[in-house]
Amino acid sequence: MKLEFHHINFVSTDVDGLHEFYTEVLGLDVVPQEDFPRTEETENRGYDGQIRFATEGKMQMHLAERDLDVAFKNGQVINPVDRGHIAFRTDDLPALLEILDARGIPYSDYGTAFAKNWHQVFFQDPEGNVVEVHQEVK
Repeated sequence: MKLEFHHINFVSTDVDGLHEFYTEVLGLDVVPQEDFPRTEETENRGYDGQIRFATEGKMQMHLAERDLDVAFKNGQVINPVDRGHIAFRTDDLPALLEILDARGIPYSDYGTAFAKNWHQVFFQDPEGNVVEVHQEVK
């Protein structure tokens, strides 16, 4: 199983202002919205908050609108848009889930509830920081 850093997610009540800071003040490049096809939100699945994207060329920043009800709405425990999270991409998500299960680490499997092309799983590190690991869905 291979992991690589993919993105850092910061949450905000002013996504445009945060995006402006990272792109105009720090000079990161804008990642077009169409590069991130979202899953359509339903009554009990998904997330319709505002998201903007920036990058330095390798790693992305996902700047999302804070939504304290996302976990409840999706029937999950961990909320990835409460305090934000770090994210890794893997080539073998089932192998990671086996490791988490073997170590008794609980996780929230959101599947493709947020992104059409990513199967996303969220869990916490020993300090309570939220970690995402996702695998591209082909």
